[in-house]
Amino acid sequence: MKKLTLLGAAAKFDASCASSGGGRAGRKGQLGNAHMAGICHTWAADGRCVSLLKVLMSNACQFDCAYCQNRRSADVERATFTPEELSGLVIEFYRRNYIEGLFLSSGVYRSPDDTMALMIRTLEILRREHRFGGYIHVKVIPGASPELVDAVGLLADRVSVNIELPSRTSLSLLAPQKAPEKIFSPMDYIRRAQTMNLEDRRHFAHAPLFAPAGQSTQMIVGATPDTDLTILRLSQGLYRKYRMKRVYFSAYIPVGTHPALPPGGSQVPLLREHRLYQADWLMRFYDFTPDELLSEADPLLDSTLDPKCAWALRHPEQFPIEVNSAPYETLLRVPGVGVVSARRIVAARRQSVLRLEDLRRLGVVMKRARYFLTARGVFGGSMLPGSPFLREALAERADDGQLSLFAPPPPPGPALPPAPDKPAAAPAQAAHAGGPPIHDPSQHAALTAARRLSAHDLVV
Repeated sequence: MKKLTLLGAAAKFDASCASSGGGRAGRKGQLGNAHMAGICHTWAADGRCVSLLKVLMSNACQFDCAYCQNRRSADVERATFTPEELSGLVIEFYRRNYIEGLFLSSGVYRSPDDTMALMIRTLEILRREHRFGGYIHVKVIPGASPELVDAVGLLADRVSVNIELPSRTSLSLLAPQKAPEKIFSPMDYIRRAQTMNLEDRRHFAHAPLFAPAGQSTQMIVGATPDTDLTILRLSQGLYRKYRMKRVYFSAYIPVGTHPALPPGGSQVPLLREHRLYQADWLMRFYDFTPDELLSEADPLLDSTLDPKCAWALRHPEQFPIEVNSAPYETLLRVPGVGVVSARRIVAARRQSVLRLEDLRRLGVVMKRARYFLTARGVFGGSMLPGSPFLREALAERADDGQLSLFAPPPPPGPALPPAPDKPAAAPAQAAHAGGPPIHDPSQHAALTAARRLSAHDLVV
């Protein structure tokens, strides 16, 4: 239990522990299963919803990365699990319904290959001796042999190799033992192994799966002067070349005193991490490129506007658009219009011509979208896209900082006066109480057709 306390706390800085993406039904004679949508049963101290036992195999490390609390020169208590200890903990926790799976990372214990051997032995005990079928995510140690990467890919649902820093210069300065080639080589091997595995399964139905939930990686934001443009360009390259499922961003938390780290132990605002996730979402699902969202002259994301609004304000010549005729790709560029609402618009306008009041019921966020679109030629905003005052209207309220789950509650405000009694609705109005007004039968048919889109059609 002392090891669990030490190694569980040491794993809290790794953000890429999502449990979604892998599905495996329970089988007779096995223990547990993996669910495609992921499971969320408990909350971490920082507010993140987790369902995995998130732990390190060892916090003893041969590397001396300046941004890591487990670096070789750090004065911390060290501990290392044996494979039998860790696999026993996972099974006992699962039987008590504490967890649904395992997220396993590690410091570099003795050498990358020695560390991977310990982790593989743990997975072999879980999968083959205990017949554990739950979700397992394993971090591959940079520099590990391809044979060990292949072995862990056949036992885990998802594997990942953390790139940590977004440029070769930053990596050589803060993590001199981690050469970029040692990070990208396992990524490339995993990609090629997945491709070969898919081909094998076309010919042999019972061929074992290789990392069925894909691979991911993580970057630390703010530990070095690298700009958001550099980070997003690297992310786009990782998605294209290595078919990453996710690239995670982690705002730098001061843990060291290296002269190249931010001075004064200052923590990077979590808002910067949030903006990068928004931009990453735009690249993955909205076909934006990093050079559309940012430029060399302006390489940082706006802190007061989400990236999509900021892009739209820089391109007023493209707005407003007419929702009844604009292509699907153009609808995705409108602030306030998402993938689901854009598909609903395309489906609904096949039945009849849409009005502004119909868009809200299709999922469009009219608070932002009304300044950038028209319906039947009607413009719903109070100012045009090129107005100098539009930025202020779209700006998000400044936050006072990250809230704590354990902060005392704010004092109660003054009591509100009781609401006056409302007269009863007329019989003709009562028929539509609680729902939107129906303009005409064709409008009703269009909205009904949009709502009947299946879940498969609405999910990217």
